[in-house]
Amino acid sequence: MNRIEYGAIIGRRLAEEKDRLQAEFHSHRVQSCAIDGLLPEEEADRIFAAFPDKSSMMLKKSLREYKYVAAQMNQYNPLLEEVVYAFQQPGVLKLVEEITGIREMEPDEHLYAGGISLMGKDNFLNPHLDNSHDKNRQAYRVLNLLYYVSPDWTHESGGNLELWDDGPKGEPREVVSRFNRLVLMATHEKSWHSVNQIKVDRSRCCVSNYYFSARPLEDHEYFHVTSFRGRPEQPVRDLVLQGDIALRQGIRKVFKKGIVENPHVYKKPEDQGSENTNQ
Repeated sequence: MNRIEYGAIIGRRLAEEKDRLQAEFHSHRVQSCAIDGLLPEEEADRIFAAFPDKSSMMLKKSLREYKYVAAQMNQYNPLLEEVVYAFQQPGVLKLVEEITGIREMEPDEHLYAGGISLMGKDNFLNPHLDNSHDKNRQAYRVLNLLYYVSPDWTHESGGNLELWDDGPKGEPREVVSRFNRLVLMATHEKSWHSVNQIKVDRSRCCVSNYYFSARPLEDHEYFHVTSFRGRPEQPVRDLVLQGDIALRQGIRKVFKKGIVENPHVYKKPEDQGSENTNQ
């Protein structure tokens, strides 16, 4: 299947459950909803089988997180690029706008922080807020689309999405990273989320997209870097990470586009050719 065919199926599933998804999305402080059985099971199995070995992906390991990511999609099985961009098809975008009530969203063809991710045993993602903007600080990040494709994934496997409706000092609401499940999650100043530690020696695979908008979800303008905190049982780590937020936020106030270019973008061959022409 190609992105258009995948997009048509995704659109039909969203339309089938639109009313339920609308109600669910708006019932939480961290607005979110989930739909199961997004694609035919055999297609979800194919997507999982197409995931690369983690050795070919970018490792992100620190007090903040421990996971593997990739955005340079032309280096991997073409099937993965097709399913990533299926979530950027106009029909899918229109239905997601109707479900969330967020208007004038734009998908990100360059996959800034999007693409694919893989997490194995003991991997984790501490409570955090996503970077408020795109890489050039021209648009707000307003919605995450997370599609999970690891077969037989259960609550006991760990590696589940946690949504902190009462902030990082509260109790998280857990959403199992179930096979063939899509989660829509709003991103704003209060959308703290995390992934708890994986307990099994298996790969938790996710296809990720982010939508952007010229307008923030809040009723005022704001800017923040990706901001990690410690879990309630990690007071020392929390202090260290709060210092890390202050340092990086200060740097970005001076250097609006940062000091080091974020490598987590899809540099398409045609874009690279254009860059060379302009030099």
